[in-house]
Amino acid sequence: MKKSYKIEVDCAVCADKMEQAAKKTAGVKDAVVNFMALKMNVEFEEGADAGSVMKEVLKNCKKVEDDCEIYIYETGK
Repeated sequence: MKKSYKIEVDCAVCADKMEQAAKKTAGVKDAVVNFMALKMNVEFEEGADAGSVMKEVLKNCKKVEDDCEIYIYETGK
């Protein structure tokens, strides 16, 4: 399952670090952050609960940049 989320991040370097943090989160098969579009596309592992996984992704990303935000609701695409 793939979902797209709106994010707030200050710079491209931090966006890359957030992408790496998301990829290391249990339940995430792949993640791509588009800094220019301020979106994070996440592919979840089979059977993973997207809501729970995204809460962990947010925690991990806040370790990289404490003022980042990931809007847990889907953007629709």
